[in-house]
Amino acid sequence: MDYIDPHIHMVSRVTDDYLTLSQMGCVAVSEPAFWAGFDRSSVDGFRDYFRQLTDFEPKRAAAYGIQHYTWLCINAKEAENVSLAREVIAMIPEFLDRPGVLGIGEIGLNKNTKNEAIVFLEHLDLAAKTNELILIHTPHLEDKYAGTRMILDMLCDDSRLDRDRVLVDHVEEHTVADVLDRGFWAGMTLYPTSKCTPERAANMVEIYGAERLLVNSAGDWGPSKPTAVPDFIFEMRRRGHPDSLIRRVVYENPLHFFAQSKRFNFIPRDGQQSADG
Repeated sequence: MDYIDPHIHMVSRVTDDYLTLSQMGCVAVSEPAFWAGFDRSSVDGFRDYFRQLTDFEPKRAAAYGIQHYTWLCINAKEAENVSLAREVIAMIPEFLDRPGVLGIGEIGLNKNTKNEAIVFLEHLDLAAKTNELILIHTPHLEDKYAGTRMILDMLCDDSRLDRDRVLVDHVEEHTVADVLDRGFWAGMTLYPTSKCTPERAANMVEIYGAERLLVNSAGDWGPSKPTAVPDFIFEMRRRGHPDSLIRRVVYENPLHFFAQSKRFNFIPRDGQQSADG
């Protein structure tokens, strides 16, 4: 089954991972800007990183028949340095019109601090002024519920934002309903040590249905599995769910959400149709 991984950090993966993803049926990936494993010290470090995301990584993916898209931001882990964050946010428009850039992300909170909230709101302002899609990072483990509520409140307080153009990622059982009830898209991240598992993601689809739900691997520098989306596909099949339902979550839903960006120029494989028919 063809699928799209809507959140994976391929700059942290070896090239062999592209080959494996292609062999497993991955036709496109979406790569949000994120933490490099260390705090960067200058806006030029981010400028080079954005060049990597928009110039180099799409070519590496294309060699294996995978279409590569990206998002731009300064990640919440580096948001404590507000002055640097503001320099990065001011620089982002240099890259927004490049092919394959879907919007602003992944922005959000890490430890739910005041500075993180300041930087998050300034990212939202940029997204609103430039009419960009938004991809949200919600905090890990014990900070997740409070951080998710803080994020949703800040999003809902900005009347300029269209909730159908916002994807709130890393949802779990205690946050998914609030995200969906407020009209946002929700992403389920499959990690081997935290966040979610294929079994738990399948449970959430069974409880809440497939509407506005996506599933991703968020493969990065740490313990993660770039083929986690196929694991979800196999789990859904094991439970007897039809391929039409599975395909909606792993292929049609990402297409529908990403198609709201004017720079999402997806080319389906022969015989496939887009989410809009």
